[in-house]
Amino acid sequence: MSKALVIVFVKNMKLGKVKTRLAKTIGNQAAFEVYKELVQITESATSKLPIDKRIYFSEAIVDTKWPGDYKTVQEGADLGARMKQAFSQGFKDGYEHIVLIGSDLPDISDKHIKAGIQALNNYDTVFGPAEDGGYYLIGLSKMTSCVFENKPWSTSHLLKETLSELQQKNISFTTLDTLNDIDTFEDLEASNFYRTNKNLQQKIKLLNA
Repeated sequence: MSKALVIVFVKNMKLGKVKTRLAKTIGNQAAFEVYKELVQITESATSKLPIDKRIYFSEAIVDTKWPGDYKTVQEGADLGARMKQAFSQGFKDGYEHIVLIGSDLPDISDKHIKAGIQALNNYDTVFGPAEDGGYYLIGLSKMTSCVFENKPWSTSHLLKETLSELQQKNISFTTLDTLNDIDTFEDLEASNFYRTNKNLQQKIKLLNA
């Protein structure tokens, strides 16, 4: 077993259950197609890593995704509780550097994940800031429960509040490159992922014709 672990949180791909904010503009089927491609990008980025991986699905394990990697289902009442449980289990099992990412990042690459793992040699925590004020990556070198508790999930001040608390508690942190996740149609339109993906553009156009 390596000392590092990558956790991936994935929403099960169900029509009407993924990218719901995006779906308000382009419809459920088109939002589903976008999310399917984002999950594929995440799978490709993580498959290149010579690091142990654990894939946490939102509802049920999908055997065809991440073949050969450990897969399970998220547990907990909210995002914070689910992440806390996954990190706790990782540390309990002997991992020393753990990073967790979501699965809706068009620009995620193995380099970002490696940088997160590397940062944990020198810092207690690491974050990959998202342009919307949240974060796409969180990494810990020891269990730091406060980052998961009483946080304003899905708001524009999540990262700011989290870092402020860490500062007050003298818990060291660093940040990586800022990336944009895809939550709205404006996010999608602004992304290179969409602008260079003619097939996806065509699918969305046909579905909204």
